[in-house]
Amino acid sequence: MAKLTKEEARKRRHKRVRKKVFGTPQRPRMVVFRSLKHIYVQLVDDTRGVTLVSASSLDPEFPKELRGSNKEGAKAVGRLAAKRALAAGIQTVVFDRGGYLYHGRVKALAEGAREEGLQF
Repeated sequence: MAKLTKEEARKRRHKRVRKKVFGTPQRPRMVVFRSLKHIYVQLVDDTRGVTLVSASSLDPEFPKELRGSNKEGAKAVGRLAAKRALAAGIQTVVFDRGGYLYHGRVKALAEGAREEGLQF
C-alpha cells in the first residue's frame, strides 16, 4: 500500500470525524480549515447544507496586525466567528476540527470562540 500524503491523511481523518459530527440549525457544525497563511471557520447547518456564519483571517474586520499564520491570529478569528454566531442567535455548536490535530492554531481558534461565549 502506498504511503499517504499529509493532505490525504487529513482528508481521511476528516471523513472519519464527519461520520459522527452533524450540524443542525440549533447546533451547527463549526468547521475549521487551515492553510499555510490563513485560517477559516464556518458554522454549517448540515440539514439544509448551508453556511450560517463564517470568519477568516482574510475578513475586513480582522485586525491587520494579526494577519498571517499564528496562534494570536487564529484566536482572533475564533472570537470574530463567535461574535457573529451570537449575533445570529447561535449559542452552541459542535466542533469539527477538519481532520487537524486539536493543537496549535486549531486549539487557539476554539479557545477564542469559547472566550466570547460560544459553547461546545
